[in-house]
Amino acid sequence: MARAPLLQLTDISLTFGGNPVFDGLNLTVQQGDRLALVGRNGSGKSTLMKVMAGLVEPDSGEVVTPAGIHVGYMEQDPDLSGFATLGDFARAGLGDSEGYRVEMAAEGLKFDPDRPVATASGGERRRAALARLLAEAPELMLLDEPTNHLDIEAIGWLEDQLSTTRTAFVLISHDRAFLRALTRATLWIDRGEVRRQDKGFEHFEDWRETLWAAEDEARHKLDRKIKAEARWAVEGISARRKRNQGRVRALAALREERAGQIRRQGTAAMELDAGPQSGKRVIDAKGISKSFGERVILKPFDLRVLRGDRVAFVGPNGAGKTTLIKMLTGEIAPDTGTVKHGTNLEIAVFDQARSAIDETVTLWDALAGDPSMRVSGRSDQVMVRGNPRHVVAYLKDFLFDEAQARAPVGSLSGGEKARLLLARIMARPSNLLVLDEPTNDLDVETLDLLQDILGDYDGTVLLVSHDRDFIDRVATTTVAMEGDGCATIYPGGWSDYRAQRPEASPAPEVPKPIASSPAKPAPRPRAERTGLSFSERKRLETLPAIIERLEAEIGKLAEFLAQPDLFQTAPAKFAKASEGLAERQNALAAAEEEWLELAEKDQG
Repeated sequence: MARAPLLQLTDISLTFGGNPVFDGLNLTVQQGDRLALVGRNGSGKSTLMKVMAGLVEPDSGEVVTPAGIHVGYMEQDPDLSGFATLGDFARAGLGDSEGYRVEMAAEGLKFDPDRPVATASGGERRRAALARLLAEAPELMLLDEPTNHLDIEAIGWLEDQLSTTRTAFVLISHDRAFLRALTRATLWIDRGEVRRQDKGFEHFEDWRETLWAAEDEARHKLDRKIKAEARWAVEGISARRKRNQGRVRALAALREERAGQIRRQGTAAMELDAGPQSGKRVIDAKGISKSFGERVILKPFDLRVLRGDRVAFVGPNGAGKTTLIKMLTGEIAPDTGTVKHGTNLEIAVFDQARSAIDETVTLWDALAGDPSMRVSGRSDQVMVRGNPRHVVAYLKDFLFDEAQARAPVGSLSGGEKARLLLARIMARPSNLLVLDEPTNDLDVETLDLLQDILGDYDGTVLLVSHDRDFIDRVATTTVAMEGDGCATIYPGGWSDYRAQRPEASPAPEVPKPIASSPAKPAPRPRAERTGLSFSERKRLETLPAIIERLEAEIGKLAEFLAQPDLFQTAPAKFAKASEGLAERQNALAAAEEEWLELAEKDQG
């Protein structure tokens, strides 16, 4: 006998501000479902989740939850009024014997249950709300961006909890690695329609492209049919007026069908201008350290950043990543040591707190009122990379419509605020880009575009992120700060760092799902047959990953250079790509030669 669904939405319609969000939406969530809910920023993901939770009433349709089924929702901005501490809020509704669940969640999510609500940050409040939801253990959990404000260790803990739970859940997240690890089916919101594929997020992009290709083909066929019918109407309707009025009506119906089709929203037209080239040495830090009272943030540390480097800073919340970046950029002074900057530095900062945006002003004023973007004598234009642009036209590049231009910034979603801040940063030339948690709230398509833009950026990037996938895609160097004042430099991204770090390091392990069979004992380390030093052995182990990355970069550059008209249309890009290809080919040859020498030495 089939089990009743946990939640059923039937013929749901909802309109906000005259624009339909959903129309005739049908959706069922079954027991055991692990659903990724994906879609563009502003497509209605959070709204749909609130409808599912019963917090937003649809204009029409029915939301049915069987008796005895509890649907739990993690609020983006939880209301903690009436509670003295975070723990009081998280334990509300639990029996005395169930309070331990909150303590366990608080440890995994890294917040203090005894912290007074009045002094708690927004991130701590969200973590308390997440702990409350996990402790309640409802039959269905609705999780809207649960990894925001979590460090990588806490994300790993949450990933472990969700991977072993029997509770069904619907998950909104920008974190690809998180979605790939946890989901078994995907709900995709696209232009007011919700589609379902019974495969996890790792299959989403292939599925989306297949659907879009079929849609394009159907639209193309419809356009050809309309064109043929219109030609017939022009050439022969006067001679066959009485006998073919049905065909004329059919043509009108075809045109109405074509007009009713909603075109896909394009990608944001984001672009970075590296401006004047900086010196080859961008930052040279020697012996820098920092303490606040008795708390050591950073022990003496050296770092040299060269032009074109992409340096990621990883570690637990509070380890000092942002403090270190502020020392490197000169915003705060180190207690000891020196920081020297190269020539011609122009720095742009993406702030994780979005503090650069006044939420009380309109989007128009957020751009036109920025002194760095102001066009003298014109209130309707902004200066974008040295050229005047109309405010609305530039906003459209970042997927804002004309109606939003006069709306307050505070009315935007988190992802839209991030896009607006990117619009401000990308309007002016820079050659050192500081990105502090840029991935929070951005949809995966915008993250893809941002990754591509950073790949083409001629300047240097300093990146703080807890998004493992994004770090792997962007970083050439990773600085690990593990909360003990030590900072360690590793070549490559997150996966490279995890592969290279010493086993005895206290770096946070991403928890793995509970094994379904007894774990095999770890193999005994084989004795070294030669006199490879420790550094040589580590180099031998890391070279294959470096070789693989160089091969991938060479493949991408070769594909880019294969464009037949590239030299004529973009000679500067052609020259840069050719230079980059030669550099990587030389680096690959050197890495392969080094690997062979070390492997031969290891084999004796």
